[in-house]
Amino acid sequence: MSVLVKIPTQLRAAAGGEAEASVEGATVQEVLDGLFQRHEELRVRLADDDGSLRRFVNVYVAGEDIRFLDGLATPVSDGAEVTILPAVAGG
Repeated sequence: MSVLVKIPTQLRAAAGGEAEASVEGATVQEVLDGLFQRHEELRVRLADDDGSLRRFVNVYVAGEDIRFLDGLATPVSDGAEVTILPAVAGG
């Protein structure tokens, strides 16, 4: 299944300048793994050593926060949109 991953501005340098990527996968985990295979630096920026998402990283499937769904096991349908949004702090 092909899924569109939206990459925010602050992560685009780690993604070769891409604003979005088409990735195959049936779950959020599979989609992210596919993205990380293309752009290893994104894995370093988004995932802990155990493979879980870093605390400040938010991922949405069709606008729904995966923390309130099935986390990384959240299924994605063909053509779904996955958005990655790292938290931004400052003031």
